Amino acid sequence: MICDEARRSIPLIHYGEIAFDDEEAVHEHLALCAGCRSEFEREHALHRALDERDLDVSPFLLRRSRDLLASAIEAERAHSSARRGWLQGLRALDLRIGFPSFTRPIGAVALIALGFFGARLLPLSSAIGMQAGLLDPSISRVRFVEPGTKGNVQLVVDETRQRVISGRLDDSRIRTLLLSAAMDPSDPGLRVESVEILKNRTESGDVRSALVYALENDTNAGVRLKALEGLKPYASQADVRKALSHVLLADENPGLRAQAIDLLTQNSNQELVVGVLQESMHKEGNGYIRLRCEKALRAMNASVETY
Repeated sequence: MICDEARRSIPLIHYGEIAFDDEEAVHEHLALCAGCRSEFEREHALHRALDERDLDVSPFLLRRSRDLLASAIEAERAHSSARRGWLQGLRALDLRIGFPSFTRPIGAVALIALGFFGARLLPLSSAIGMQAGLLDPSISRVRFVEPGTKGNVQLVVDETRQRVISGRLDDSRIRTLLLSAAMDPSDPGLRVESVEILKNRTESGDVRSALVYALENDTNAGVRLKALEGLKPYASQADVRKALSHVLLADENPGLRAQAIDLLTQNSNQELVVGVLQESMHKEGNGYIRLRCEKALRAMNASVETY
């Protein structure tokens, strides 16, 4: 990807209007190009500032602006064969609103800007007099997460468009979205960041369940490692012990298998661990892991053979 293509795609990323593969290509380019990366950061800062700005806009005016904008776009499409110019479309729009003739071009542009920025900064439910709230996570996609200041977490969420949501982990809505992001199959980087945040709040049962699921099922070793870190204090619990046994017997990453041995032997009933260690000795192809299993079995006065 060349710089011109990347810079044309940057606004589409911020509005969530770009295919996943194209977005990945842009980020690969940004990793190599300081100029485009600087442009991306400037635009990201602008969008964040706009998202944090509170506008005192009448919900009725906002709704009417959206309706008029939609009508104008539809009219422009219907008359495209007549090659109507963009400024003519604006004039047609402001005639319906009733601006004085000398202010019509300014008024039309202002109305479009109001509808555009208002739609970004206020949810649709506010426009019709309903209290704003998060959408159901099943129809919302988390695009980006990062730790905020003073214990907050910030998430960029795709609904109809992106918006930034900030809150603490004890907010059930924030936690629910993070749990959803931790299982997003299309974005391993997002899963890593989400699990990194969640692993510090394992006193919550739903968080522990999500980490157990990630440890057993996630295809990314980095995600599994973060999940394992968060579950270390709970290694004696049955569901965590089962997940650790699965790691020792089936995980492709030897570093994770080695950590599973430590946790199983330090925090679990030794009688329950012996069979897992013996089975691992039977099928393990890594000499170091076999040696660790053998050492653990001998420390428990158990045979290294299965019976």
